[in-house]
Amino acid sequence: MREQPLAADVTQTPVATRRLAIEFAGAAIFAAFTALGARVQVHLPFTPVPVTGQVFCVLLAGAALGARLGFVSQVQYLAAGAAGLPVFAYGGGPAALLGPTGGYLIGFPLAAAVTGALCARLGQRGRIGLFAGCLAGVAVIHLSGAAWYGGWSAVIGTGAGFVAVLAQSVFPFAGIDAVKAAAAAALVPSLRRRLPLG
Repeated sequence: MREQPLAADVTQTPVATRRLAIEFAGAAIFAAFTALGARVQVHLPFTPVPVTGQVFCVLLAGAALGARLGFVSQVQYLAAGAAGLPVFAYGGGPAALLGPTGGYLIGFPLAAAVTGALCARLGQRGRIGLFAGCLAGVAVIHLSGAAWYGGWSAVIGTGAGFVAVLAQSVFPFAGIDAVKAAAAAALVPSLRRRLPLG
């Protein structure tokens, strides 16, 4: 009686292994894409936080891969940077994670997961729903980034108040990141059709 399910499990194992490998590779591709996004930088004179392409990559990872794989892709990205690979805007290694942009980086996995979960739920409403999901991911990144930046400013002794922290870590980037969210939402439908993850 038990032999038939066992045989079915054995035949399904290569399929499950292959799918797992495809999923891991897909996540790794988006991790590499996020690393490339860090190379796109515009430095503003009044803040150590640069404008980069990373946020767009994080949103795209979550919306295209889904919550679980989007999260995995950004964990892979952070692991590569923490190991010393120069994949962050400020290089690599633990010191880069502890710098002024550390909070944004730490927020990437959660932002990808939130984006993926909301895009899956709101996606039936079309690009408006996808845009809302991506905007939620932007909010997660900004909350994490601003909280960290405030603590970092206190540690280095700049004495920046609440409004000053927001002026240096959120306000200059909100509009730009909303545009990135719209671009990610526009690309997601066609990208999903091309990904071998379905």
